[in-house]
Amino acid sequence: MAAQQYDAIVVGGGHNGLVASAYLAREGAKVLLLEKRHKTGGAAATDAPWPEAPEIRVTRLSYVMSLLPPTIIEDLSLERHGYKVFPMGPFYQAYPEGGSLTIALDDARGNYEQVARFSKKDADRLEEWDAWMAGLADVLGPLLLKVPPNIGSRSYSDLKGTLGLAWRNRGVDVRTVGDITRLFSMSIADLLDDWFESPQVKAALAINGVIGTWAGPCEPGTAYVMAHHSIGDVGDGHLGNWGFPEGGMGAVPAAIRRAAEGFGVEIRENTGVEKVLVRNGRVRGVALQSGGEILAPVVVSTLHPKTAFLQQLEASDLPPEFVRDIENYKTRSGVVKINLALSELPSFTADPGTNLQLHHTGSVEMAPSIEWMERAFQDAREGRPAERPMTDGVIPTVFDKTLAPEGIHVMSLFTQWVPKDWADEPHTDELEAYAERVIDSYDAVAPNFRRSILHRDIVGPHQMQEEWGLIGGNIFHGELSIDQLFHMRPAPGYADYRTPVQGLYYGSSATHAGGGVVGIPGWQAARAAIADKRRSGPVVGRVTGRFTERPAWAARTQEKP
Repeated sequence: MAAQQYDAIVVGGGHNGLVASAYLAREGAKVLLLEKRHKTGGAAATDAPWPEAPEIRVTRLSYVMSLLPPTIIEDLSLERHGYKVFPMGPFYQAYPEGGSLTIALDDARGNYEQVARFSKKDADRLEEWDAWMAGLADVLGPLLLKVPPNIGSRSYSDLKGTLGLAWRNRGVDVRTVGDITRLFSMSIADLLDDWFESPQVKAALAINGVIGTWAGPCEPGTAYVMAHHSIGDVGDGHLGNWGFPEGGMGAVPAAIRRAAEGFGVEIRENTGVEKVLVRNGRVRGVALQSGGEILAPVVVSTLHPKTAFLQQLEASDLPPEFVRDIENYKTRSGVVKINLALSELPSFTADPGTNLQLHHTGSVEMAPSIEWMERAFQDAREGRPAERPMTDGVIPTVFDKTLAPEGIHVMSLFTQWVPKDWADEPHTDELEAYAERVIDSYDAVAPNFRRSILHRDIVGPHQMQEEWGLIGGNIFHGELSIDQLFHMRPAPGYADYRTPVQGLYYGSSATHAGGGVVGIPGWQAARAAIADKRRSGPVVGRVTGRFTERPAWAARTQEKP
């Protein structure tokens, strides 16, 4: 029987794969998306992990939105398809020794008063810090939407790309270039030492520098990780604001899926890809794990790079130096996600009451000092789970009433660190003990916390790797380190969402702008494929009513199976 044929195949049904498929189909392509798991969405998932309480749903891995650009939201009409985000409230940290700190994005006066309790000098500098960060975001934010140039190449097009990047940033002065250099090279701890004196304030601002990262706050490069997490905008005009999608994180890929299917994308779940088929340096389709082949002149992979290039391609189809780069690509993590169902909101000793208060609406942290965070990382680096884990906590049900019945709250605890090699084995008992320590840390500042827990769900690095394909348990498909950013992500010479195989494009979070539910990698991979098709000249193929005024997507492949 002849193999089925499509204009384009997208491998992986996470949010990037869905975005890529939507844009390809929007251009007129006949697109097939293949997802190995039982549902699309990848790590942006809303699940009901407790059979005894199916009415309670949690976002098991990713848990907040920020960096999805308005371009994608508007192009795909995501709000019409159900995309809705509640902006988060303030940062909140209650301290084991007593007291608390609350920092909001839109309350300069309140922030001044909060910080002045610990340091008037820091309170005076806070507005200057915010302005400094906003200035850096003006430069770094637009770069998230740019295709990295092939720096070092002498070809005309690559030199043009490098010079174009320089020209677009011609207004950046010497001081700003120096500040950006510091961001990429400094630790978040050293950067904050240059600005502030209070341990409480420095800890509050350091958390974004280590979220999801195999690095403590004293590691060089973590200053950039902080900036990466601080330049998003949910849409209310506030720099770095984050938010909760209504329906949990799974609602985001669900909206993108509806948009993709509206453009005609065919989606097959429970359909894993065994190999990407290549002939004479050009992609020709995929071979399925269940047997059989599907042909297409364009394939977009959104899987982890070690899966996409080392498992689903033959080494002989790739340049040896590219294979080495992917083999050496770092994807450590040490993250553990703990999801809780609570019978009531935490009542903090410093700010008592189980009634809904402002500090419940944002990030409810357990990272009281840089030393606390650094010690947690060093514990894991030395081969043991953190004695006092660092935790970024949120309670989405304060806004989103679709996740649990009235009176029940869901709390997501994104915790760090356990040893990096825990991705290789389940470590079930050790994870239970680790979770107990996380709960103890919150119970120490909110005495009703432990007794309010109805259910808990612990997702360690091994489960992230085996169930979601997040090798090493890394939620970003690779570390956000200086040697894996911009033109180096995922490998030098291949940061333009193209690969060494003609017709094979790459759009996972392991590419530039990846890290978080941003959709930019999938968007850029589709754009690269579309641009290459247009350059190839007029073609014959399917023409729908929407595309009668321009050439159809591509000619059907004439290859025989």
